[in-house]
Amino acid sequence: MAHIYIALVDTPGFFAALIRRFIKQRYIHVVLGFDAELREAYSVGRRNPAIPMFAGFEKEHKDRILAAFPTAFYRICELECTDMQKNALWEKIQEDYRKRFRIHYAVCGLPFILAKLPFYINNQYTCSSYIASVLEENGILQFKKHFSLVTPKDFYADQHLRVVFEGELSQIASGMTADLSGSLRGGSMCV
Repeated sequence: MAHIYIALVDTPGFFAALIRRFIKQRYIHVVLGFDAELREAYSVGRRNPAIPMFAGFEKEHKDRILAAFPTAFYRICELECTDMQKNALWEKIQEDYRKRFRIHYAVCGLPFILAKLPFYINNQYTCSSYIASVLEENGILQFKKHFSLVTPKDFYADQHLRVVFEGELSQIASGMTADLSGSLRGGSMCV
């Protein structure tokens, strides 16, 4: 069995506070990682952590996020998949990364989420809808609703995800490493 990682993120800021208010949950951003330390992690989010207006598909850079949000709080969850699924997912992510400037944040889709109406505009996603889409496409995780309606709350509640770390990003960025069992050292671990 192989593993991928879903990071649920809580960052401060006005835009984050608005989203938090609507979904009534601490974690408002979702990141897809290929390792527990999030060295290879991707999401549809801010292109520059300090500027919320420009968003699209990006590789996550812990040092830039930490500089903009020193109190960012993460819950990292492990999800089982096959080696073939993980490889196919990796190829899909790399393909999308090459065309990252054509993938945008679906701001106009937010009212549809609130109204629970499925929507899709070509190459426009929220952080959670993009990850839901690629996980479903690769047979790793299925949701009981259209991918465009998936929110961070759906990942938070999913029983397939095993929490391996919960704590500040600074703990991960300071050199935290995975032990042989795959669980992270430091922070608050749930295994």
